Amino acid sequence: MNFSRIVRRTHMYLGLFFGPWILMYALSTVVMNHRDWVSSFYPETVPFVTESELTRRISFPEEASPAEQGRLVLQALNMEGAFSARRTEEGKLVILRNHPVHPRRITYETESGHLQVEQQPFEAPRFLERMHRRRGFQQDYLLEDVWALSVDLVILTMVVWAFSGAWMWWELKTTRLWGISCLVFGFGLFAFFLLTI
Repeated sequence: MNFSRIVRRTHMYLGLFFGPWILMYALSTVVMNHRDWVSSFYPETVPFVTESELTRRISFPEEASPAEQGRLVLQALNMEGAFSARRTEEGKLVILRNHPVHPRRITYETESGHLQVEQQPFEAPRFLERMHRRRGFQQDYLLEDVWALSVDLVILTMVVWAFSGAWMWWELKTTRLWGISCLVFGFGLFAFFLLTI
């Protein structure tokens, strides 16, 4: 009885604590699964809007990679955080500063020192998709690692839910017939899709 109570409480409290993550993944999956329908509500999407333009000379070490150069540019702008950087064919350095609400694109022309900072206006579908795809421990920032750890905990929570739900179902004898039917049908449907799509 004590173990069963622990299972039920764990199932419940994990659901309450990780509710925002589960809701975010559910809504963002709706956005990605029904992209055309969701996009119809945003007919005048503007990818980026110029936030500021300035001239600033930033010296790079020899043989510095685009990522190293991008880090120096962000430091000069006091915009450190998760990012990606690349060089265009014209030699411009383009940095995408990741941010869940207002991502920015910074374009730096090395020869002239011209910097253009653009911001992407907030749109709920893009926000949800960015949060859904935010992952991993690749960035050298503590907050990014904490977010990645929280995603690992959400994954672990879903595994715990599967097993604790099965445990609670098995404890209630009156639900065993319907439960085994749902279990068999669920696995069967999943296997069908796995083999046919």
